[in-house]
Amino acid sequence: MGEVDPGVDLAAVVERFLAEHDPATTDRLEFLRARYDAGLAWVWFPEGHGGLGLPAARQSEVDAAFAAAGAPDNAPRRNVIGLGMAAPTILAFGTEEQKRRFLRPLWTGEEIWCQLFSEPGAGSDLANLATRAVRDGDEWIVNGQKVWTSSAHNARFAILVARTDPDKPKHAGLTYFVCDMTDPGVDVRPLRQITGEAEFNEVFLTDVRIPDAYRIGEVGQGWRVATATLNNERVAIGGRAAPRESGMIGKVVEAWRSLPEKRTPELHDRLLRLWVEAEVARLTGIRLRQKLAQGQPGPEGAATKVTFARINQQLSALELELRGEDGLRYSDWTMVRPEQVDMTGRDHGYRYLRAKGNSIEGGTSEVLRNIVAERVLGLPPEPRVDKDVPWKELQR
Repeated sequence: MGEVDPGVDLAAVVERFLAEHDPATTDRLEFLRARYDAGLAWVWFPEGHGGLGLPAARQSEVDAAFAAAGAPDNAPRRNVIGLGMAAPTILAFGTEEQKRRFLRPLWTGEEIWCQLFSEPGAGSDLANLATRAVRDGDEWIVNGQKVWTSSAHNARFAILVARTDPDKPKHAGLTYFVCDMTDPGVDVRPLRQITGEAEFNEVFLTDVRIPDAYRIGEVGQGWRVATATLNNERVAIGGRAAPRESGMIGKVVEAWRSLPEKRTPELHDRLLRLWVEAEVARLTGIRLRQKLAQGQPGPEGAATKVTFARINQQLSALELELRGEDGLRYSDWTMVRPEQVDMTGRDHGYRYLRAKGNSIEGGTSEVLRNIVAERVLGLPPEPRVDKDVPWKELQR
């Protein structure tokens, strides 16, 4: 395919598309598939894979035009891991066959994805994982256990890192796969959280067979591929583009405006400080998402995610204090397995409890601060277990 003119009139392209696919009369899934095929899903992706090869900054034009027309979206909050982590990883490291197989149903939401990284014995030390993958002809046989897996109960596929060579240093013996969650050897069990829900799961893998065609990257390249995924994940969690005064800060400001009798100078000072911090974080997130869209996720995402977790926890605590005794109320402890996290659509008690997980999911804040110190600020690294492998080699 030829190069696309970066000055193309996207408004006209969308207008022609909408003339041929009326959102009011076209089946939702048919509409989304057609939008992907027209290159209007991720405009910065290559032609044939949901994009037009345009600058990522132009995506907002497309999204605004579709929203103004009342077109259906792909329910992105249901498939955060697929859209924010699996898709850019497959684009960067996958084969053409893998891109054709996975990207379209991922974007349309027909196939939900989850992430099989963390393990009970490894925690944030991903390179210390114990799940094994053993080659058997054109397949790999996988055995092990993963934990804290969001959306595993809804997922069709998972991104999986497993140890394929136990004799090599821990960072060097890993390989990255796509795991079919419908395999009979995959056992998903709920983990009930402090909120009463079970959005997380533990996943047991027993003789799960993965075709070698579902391997992403070369054998032994799993650490490099996983690092790219994690950089995308941290931006996806902490760098979401959103309007000003939306999200958690929006709920706190709403409470402040509706409860004048609860206001105090001290609470006002804290609210103003956090409002400024939330706005700075929002603008920083937009900048990082632009880098991410161009395939340039870096360690800066760790700082954004750490900031996101801290501000969310401080804001949710401030909202409880502002509400006084009503802040102690909690609406519903019913055990459910939700399809998505909805921080702003629930009550203040849920926000306060759920925000506690923000400093754990996507990498603990302690580990991410080390990443910021070493890979952003250039401070000396802490001693490594793999002393026979230079740190720079592990990052390749």
